[in-house]
Amino acid sequence: MSDVAAMDGATGVELQLEPYRTQLTGYCYRMLGSAFEAEDAVQETMVRAWRGLDRFEGRSALRSWLYRIATNVCLDMLNGSKRRARPMDLTSVATPFPAALAEQPEATWIGPVPDGQVLPAGGDPAEVAAQRDAVRLAFIAALQHLAPRQRAVLILREVLAWKASEVAELLGTTVASVNSALQRARATLAASEISDSDPVKPLDEEQRALLARYVDAFERYDLDSLTALLHEDATLSMPPYELWLRGHEDIRQWLLGHGIGCRGSRLVPTVANGLPAFGQYRPSGPDGRHEAWALQVLEISGGRITGLNSFLDTERLFPLFGLPAQLEPERVA
Repeated sequence: MSDVAAMDGATGVELQLEPYRTQLTGYCYRMLGSAFEAEDAVQETMVRAWRGLDRFEGRSALRSWLYRIATNVCLDMLNGSKRRARPMDLTSVATPFPAALAEQPEATWIGPVPDGQVLPAGGDPAEVAAQRDAVRLAFIAALQHLAPRQRAVLILREVLAWKASEVAELLGTTVASVNSALQRARATLAASEISDSDPVKPLDEEQRALLARYVDAFERYDLDSLTALLHEDATLSMPPYELWLRGHEDIRQWLLGHGIGCRGSRLVPTVANGLPAFGQYRPSGPDGRHEAWALQVLEISGGRITGLNSFLDTERLFPLFGLPAQLEPERVA
């Protein structure tokens, strides 16, 4: 008897499929580069699985069957669409005093994702660390340079550790074809020069101290202290704007110029893409309230901040991360 045949009605179906939601979301996010598209893809996968249960005869594991459906859903969604990217993939580095700021639609950009949506809770620490490493913004952006089927092969083989024979069966192709696709995908990623970034380390005193100094400097808007935490080649980006900056001096000039409205901000910690992140709230009036402004995702390497990614789509991102739309005035004891 297959592992599906014993399910008892709708409740049984949900109980059987639901444990796969997080890992499927992680897979679809890597394929699509968008938390919202990944959520849609997983929902479509679950619907197709529900409808196709009568055709599932247990010839393969339920997990493999679900991944086959999810892969087909993602390939359908990617058909004819442009690859998502980061600002530094699309435009040249800018000056801190641009004449105008150009925007691109949401579908242009790699978007952040909450860790809890794509990373398994618990499990082997080494496996969890590998999964966290494989949702870094730089890695997701590099994946978008691959053709969709190559992307699927690389994720399944390198990130999820599937055997070549399992991937060949899922894609309806040969082991030789899978190995060839993997070789080409590896070459493309090697040429993309993925930047390093340290994942969130809850027990790492050095990282905790760095983040505490960052919050203190940003909320006081002490730009001397803030830029001292940045690597000399640190970048600042702000999707949906095309503009991005490199170097702590240019970042400082931006924060003193166009970005001066960030003075007086408050930061609320969270995590995104296996990296430390903050909900940024800018002051909204004399009553002390602060309104959602950006989701900051920090890239850190070697004890310095190498990337400050501010995503400005707060209307969708803050609910996704469980962040409020505004902060009430702080009470003075």
